[in-house]
Amino acid sequence: MQPKLYVTNYPAGDFRAMPALGGGYALLKWVTSFPGNPARGLPTVTGLVLLSDAEDGRLLAVLDAAAVTGLRTAAAGVLAGETLGRPDAATWAVVGCGANGAETVRMLVACGRTPLVWDVEEARRRGVAAELGGREAESLEEALACDVVITVTPGGEPLFRSGSLRAGQHVSLMGADGPGKAEIAVEELRRGRLVCDDWAQASHGGELAAALAAGVVTRECVTELGAVLAGAAEGRRSADEVTLFDSTGLAIQDLAIAKAAFSVASDIDLPRLAL
Repeated sequence: MQPKLYVTNYPAGDFRAMPALGGGYALLKWVTSFPGNPARGLPTVTGLVLLSDAEDGRLLAVLDAAAVTGLRTAAAGVLAGETLGRPDAATWAVVGCGANGAETVRMLVACGRTPLVWDVEEARRRGVAAELGGREAESLEEALACDVVITVTPGGEPLFRSGSLRAGQHVSLMGADGPGKAEIAVEELRRGRLVCDDWAQASHGGELAAALAAGVVTRECVTELGAVLAGAAEGRRSADEVTLFDSTGLAIQDLAIAKAAFSVASDIDLPRLAL
């Protein structure tokens, strides 16, 4: 089932309910995102993922939404980079070292890469680089100049400003997942091949929504990553082409992670639900 995203925005943050159905399972992800929470000593993202049997409705598992989101975000950003980046891409960078950014660094290292790591907070970027096997970038500009860049920031202001994208570069834009957020200037979207996870969702939140409202892009300008992976659409068309992936996050991806976790639950000493 194609998931739908329900969002309630407040000045301080937002609440989201994301359902998905497939493979005999049903999922509901309830998550909150409050960018101001770290100043209170609280995580930015909190919530739960509920996994149920689709045949009888039994609740099978309760998972931490932050952990599932971290894995989902990292996997989508890295997969897009591997699919749309140049085959000879030599340098990778992760900008933003929160929970999701750190998980992205971890995943790249697990894939055999040593990404440059940048965050506005020196202690955080240094800690993530040292702990997970990345390399601290000397500056934001150094990180943004890499062949493949995965941005995982709150999306408060654009990182890629007008004219900043390099020929042949790929950027996975993972942070700007709602109205008013942006990690790239709208006019820069004109310069790249645009790919999203799901058009219906991306056109109402994140980078493409602002570009659509400004008349910079149309539906015909955007390809879904799934179509590229399935061979139904072209990905990168030349070495010099700029490719951009706008991710708003799909509940069906959360379902895939929850199913994988549940399949190995019997091998791990986990608390059991008494139903």
